[in-house]
Amino acid sequence: MSGTILKVKNLNVELDGEKVLENLSFEVKEGEVLTILGPNGAGKTTLLKALLGLLPYKGKIKWREKVKIGYVPQRLPFIKDVPMSVEEFFKLKGASEKETREILKSTGLNEEILKKKIGDLSSGQFQRILVGWGLIGNPQVLLFDEPLAGIDIGGQESIYKFLEKLREERNLTILLVTHDLSIVYKFTANCLCLNKKVLCYGKPEKLTTEHLTKLYRGEIKFYRHEHD
Repeated sequence: MSGTILKVKNLNVELDGEKVLENLSFEVKEGEVLTILGPNGAGKTTLLKALLGLLPYKGKIKWREKVKIGYVPQRLPFIKDVPMSVEEFFKLKGASEKETREILKSTGLNEEILKKKIGDLSSGQFQRILVGWGLIGNPQVLLFDEPLAGIDIGGQESIYKFLEKLREERNLTILLVTHDLSIVYKFTANCLCLNKKVLCYGKPEKLTTEHLTKLYRGEIKFYRHEHD
């Protein structure tokens, strides 16, 4: 790691007269993973959109100069209904044939999938294609909005291993919104517990049941994945 790639200070977002994010401050180092935890309606997706410059905000968001950012949405349900091949989907974002094939290799998919219709892909294949789409242009940072939504437990574990492999191969910095508490210890450098405000921020080892109970407003049980 070589320094800070993102610094956020006193970030506030108000939508339709309602405070969605209040006084958020945190920073992300190059090459690390920041996991953003919180209940529905906590402002997690709003935070990602603010970081991408898609929403008005007050406060300070400072990315490293000339940094390239990729975004992997939670889902694109309408795409599954469009009669489009994987190859055509990549061309939508201006990916060359060479780049598309390199990305496919990184995502562990073979080139035969290029001719498949998006709607014919399994949930795991589609998620990898979305990640690949986020890699177009060779970003240094990837933002993930719940990348495991709708994927079964076995698939979830393989997707996390896949993300870790990508991070190491490409020296990616990853910001990951998730509800999956069990993965935090295995995959994360820092956690941001968010419910409109920052309720806790720091190393996963400091994340206690008390923090999580406060975050999710009730009893919650979680366990650590053992390191391989």
